[in-house]
Amino acid sequence: MKRLFPILFVLALFWPTAVKCQLPELSENAEISIITIGPGKNLYDKFGHTAIRVKDSLFDIAFNYGVYDFSTPNFYTKFARGKLLYILDVRRFDQFVNVYKRQNRWVKEQVLDLSFSEKQEFYDFLENNAKVENRAYLYDFLFDNCATKPRDVLSSVLGDAYEFDESFVKNPATFRELIQQNVHYNTWGSLGMDVAIGAVTDRTASPWEHQFLPNYVYEAAAKARLNRNGNSVPLVNESRTLFENDPAKEEVAFFSSPLFVFGVLALLILWVTFRDYRSASRSRFLDSGIFAISGLIGIILLLLWFGTDHSTTANNYNLLWAFAPSILFAFAIGKKQPKKWLYRYMVLLILMLLLLALHSVTGVQRFAIGFVPLFIALGVRYLYVASYLKKLS
Repeated sequence: MKRLFPILFVLALFWPTAVKCQLPELSENAEISIITIGPGKNLYDKFGHTAIRVKDSLFDIAFNYGVYDFSTPNFYTKFARGKLLYILDVRRFDQFVNVYKRQNRWVKEQVLDLSFSEKQEFYDFLENNAKVENRAYLYDFLFDNCATKPRDVLSSVLGDAYEFDESFVKNPATFRELIQQNVHYNTWGSLGMDVAIGAVTDRTASPWEHQFLPNYVYEAAAKARLNRNGNSVPLVNESRTLFENDPAKEEVAFFSSPLFVFGVLALLILWVTFRDYRSASRSRFLDSGIFAISGLIGIILLLLWFGTDHSTTANNYNLLWAFAPSILFAFAIGKKQPKKWLYRYMVLLILMLLLLALHSVTGVQRFAIGFVPLFIALGVRYLYVASYLKKLS
């Protein structure tokens, strides 16, 4: 998979010369394979990639659903709004695979045990899909991406002969858990994804849906079978490792990690709050800053939810702490003598933090671990400010 959900996560690109000409018919010795590529070091390629290989005596090509065109009009606007079209790209297999070798990413191949007629039908389907008028599709990180496309091609071409075996999923997981399998929990990339994606990703994915990630396409193909005249045979005839990478251990620098940074920020908020309590005062600029920043984040999350087509950003309960209206009251809370109604607003913010905790405990939505110290500090700060404002009234 080349690209994590716009905002957080996009597809890794390569653009050598693509195959433009009409390809010849297949011979009896042709092979059709599923190609799975391991994760890369960057956030956008942490999830791996899937493609389809068609190899014959006269040609060896890769069909790759994970490419987009930088020359698209309003590219960045469409990308941000989830309206960017991705395309099926066709190129020589050696060009395709060399990109991943240079990136030190393992490459595995599963040769499918297809009859000649099935190979030809498979190839015809891909060739038709690669036509200019057919090759574009609207990318969706969970349901329509470079991994789900080959999965769907298998199902479409083989039809009832394709026997999907759900047993490849040993421990069913939510979409969020599946996403986080490839990213260390205490990194900025992980935190960014946890903030941007909503509760829609916290439901358990079905075995079929697990295949939005390439490694599960690989596992599913290894378990799948074909019905041949009443006989069940394995879908995969042979598995090969085309390139074995040199694994590099991912190191997380704790002192620049979200948990440490927000832990320090939380301690700062708690220290200022304690100092205010001792002096019976209120650090107005701190409250104004909290309102402005949390409100701004809330506006961004609202735009991701209602202003884009990204399926992963809906129902985002991070809005319970990043409450968009707070930005409107940032100036008001910073006054020496704030309005009396702001006390009730502070009570509302406290109640929403409690609701956030309830959502987390009950599994409605999981929140970034790096934010836990901040949530505690905000709760303490809001309680103090509410009690302070109540005394003024």
